[in-house]
Amino acid sequence: MTPRPAAGPLPLRALPVGEHGLLVELDRAEDAGALHAELLRRAAGGTLPAVREIVPAARTVFLDGLADPGALAAELPGWRVPPPAAGDRPAVEIPVRYDGPDLAEVAALWGVTAEEVVRLHAGTAFRVAFCGFAPGFGYLTGLPERLGVPRRATPRTRVPAGSIGLAGPYTGVYPRSSPGGWQLIGRTDAVLWDPRREPAALLAPGTPVRFVPVDAPVPAPRTGPSRPAPQESAR
Repeated sequence: MTPRPAAGPLPLRALPVGEHGLLVELDRAEDAGALHAELLRRAAGGTLPAVREIVPAARTVFLDGLADPGALAAELPGWRVPPPAAGDRPAVEIPVRYDGPDLAEVAALWGVTAEEVVRLHAGTAFRVAFCGFAPGFGYLTGLPERLGVPRRATPRTRVPAGSIGLAGPYTGVYPRSSPGGWQLIGRTDAVLWDPRREPAALLAPGTPVRFVPVDAPVPAPRTGPSRPAPQESAR
């Protein structure tokens, strides 16, 4: 899907929810991400009405705690919203051992070798589109549409914590052991969720992410400042 080249109004439907909520529906995941980033910018700059929570999803953004949701709903269609900036915050680097049980299957689906899967995946600049499924689980976008893969026909009853999987257009890292049907291509010791940490989640919507092979240099140069992911202590 061709990205929008410049700032402009977004096709959207803004629906008041209850007395203080507003659900904004968009046509594309990219537009949901752009609107979420714009809402955060305006909230930080004091130009957005007071809001308690802004929650992005695949093609929606939900705002809660608004004094007048209808007023913002009428205003949103006229906003000029730029695409999300690639270097607007530091990237989180997640070290990866690309040895997942589905690596060969993903290579076959992509029509490349396993080594090429590693090069393509680690060379992609990802961004957290939204979070869900489990605390600390981020849905990462960045891979081209042609590299989307289906979920497994039979989900696994247990996916180990730290497993890195692909499903549809998304990459995700399992923050804890759980059932799952994503195609697993690697694993990491990075701690995705720690309630003793502030913030508890390593990945938040809008965060840039890069995966770094632990046994090889990063195949693509960094495009901005980055910070390494926290590691689990030795077991």
